[in-house]
Amino acid sequence: MSVHKSLKLKNSLSRQRNVLTRPERIELMKSRGLWKDGDKIYGLRKTRA
Repeated sequence: MSVHKSLKLKNSLSRQRNVLTRPERIELMKSRGLWKDGDKIYGLRKTRA
């Protein structure tokens, strides 16, 4: 079932998301120097984008 065109948000992707995916968080932590190779991918720290 599809979403009616009047209910779709036009700028849904232009907003900043509060929740990052795991790979996005890892890349962000790498760029900030908080990620070391061999660290566990579960239980990651919370990060602000």
